[in-house]
Amino acid sequence: MRFLHLLMLASLLWLTGCATTAPGDASSSGTDLAHTPLYPAGPLRPITAGSTGGRMVAGIDAPADLWDRIRRGFAMPDLDGELVADREQWYASRPDYMQRMTERSRKYLFHIVEELERRGMPTELALLPYIESAFNPQAVSSAKAAGMWQFMPATGTYFDLKQNAFRDDRRDVLASTRAALDYLQKLHNMFGDWHLALAAYNWGEGSVSRAIARNEKQGLGTTYPELTMPAETRMYVPKLQAVKNIVADPERFGAELPLILNHPYFQSVEITRDIDVSLVASLAGIREEDFRALNPSLHRPVILAAGMPRILLPWDNAQVFRRNLEAYSEGQYASWTVWTVPGNMTAAAAAQHAGMSEADLRQVNGIPPRMMIKAGSALMVPRAATTRQDVSSHLADNGQIAFTPEVVTRRTTVRAGKRDTVASIAQRYKVSAADVADWNDLKTSSRFKPGESVTMYLPVRLTAQSLARTSPRQPVAAPAPSTRTAASRPGAARPAAASARAPAKVRAQPKRR
Repeated sequence: MRFLHLLMLASLLWLTGCATTAPGDASSSGTDLAHTPLYPAGPLRPITAGSTGGRMVAGIDAPADLWDRIRRGFAMPDLDGELVADREQWYASRPDYMQRMTERSRKYLFHIVEELERRGMPTELALLPYIESAFNPQAVSSAKAAGMWQFMPATGTYFDLKQNAFRDDRRDVLASTRAALDYLQKLHNMFGDWHLALAAYNWGEGSVSRAIARNEKQGLGTTYPELTMPAETRMYVPKLQAVKNIVADPERFGAELPLILNHPYFQSVEITRDIDVSLVASLAGIREEDFRALNPSLHRPVILAAGMPRILLPWDNAQVFRRNLEAYSEGQYASWTVWTVPGNMTAAAAAQHAGMSEADLRQVNGIPPRMMIKAGSALMVPRAATTRQDVSSHLADNGQIAFTPEVVTRRTTVRAGKRDTVASIAQRYKVSAADVADWNDLKTSSRFKPGESVTMYLPVRLTAQSLARTSPRQPVAAPAPSTRTAASRPGAARPAAASARAPAKVRAQPKRR
């Protein structure tokens, strides 16, 4: 028993030695902090409730719907005042308008919110198309701004939005949203204030900069409410604030927002060959109008893959389209192609060359009446069954169509006969008496002396061949309209619709128009 006691004691001593750190171990270098006691500088104090509740734990629950998600991303300072209250009342008193507008936005809103969050931008900006276009991608303003973000042609070109004979990317959902957010970020970087950035989006960055400079020169404030600006721009931010307030608390305004799920509405699908819009809609199992609502930039009945390699389809229909396209074996995908007009040509001649009716050619290509097609124009024409080559990327991205009037007017001088008046000359040449009087600086009741020179602007119908031969510097001479016409004096050609006005007291001088 004594021996067993000694054996256990020896074992304990041996284990204690194993736990000791060996000299030279890296963890034992310097001061042994594990054995250095640390004492507080003063007496210990009990932990109070206030010292443990300084920060709140962020919620991790998913948004109930897209409206909830938008509310969580509001980050712009609020604007108050009578203008905001006025717009709140305006929207709240038009529930049908609000319902149509918000219902239309369900196709596009999720994508816009995704892009804003990806860029770290305030989600109030997702509501801006309500102000710009009521979320209508086909909207066109009187100033020719187009799309749900309302880009002017020049601004669209600056932000790489293609505008050609086949599509207008100012209406494209993805491209226009990218350009609008790029522009808004640029403006915010310029002015450092979202309200001023929005004013510049509506009024122009140069206009806002000049308004700020004027106020600074006068020692005035430079915030949005303090600047002098047009009425439309003055109401612009209050409109957005009003919509924001209604979205934030619809019950307060008696508004009812449609349910928009926090889920993508569409998918992007790759296109590798030219394909008819009608075929895409059929293979996807959707109406053509629903396809165009998601792809509103298209002008023509065919999608040119080289210029538009991706299309948008409703989420559930995208896979249906892929599967049906893979199984499609009923001939070529596109029944249309593009033909570049070699010279100035009438619509009738172009239709004959393309093997289609003139009415169909005009309808497909948007050719107005009494207009000729100019050389180099890219026309949509039927595609032959033997054609295997799709439209090139250069033509798909840059094709344009241009027109010139079939009828122009030329300055001509005629001689008045006995008893000729302004009215009789006008009747003879099938023009208005007011124009004859204006061209000759006379009253409509005036009479001409026999043999007096009368200035006239008469229509000349040009053929395609004469247009091809004629340049603006070398107009074709108009034939004498009657036996009473003296040697004609050709002036510059001009469209028949142009106003013919001869300046007073210079009627003896040939005048270019």
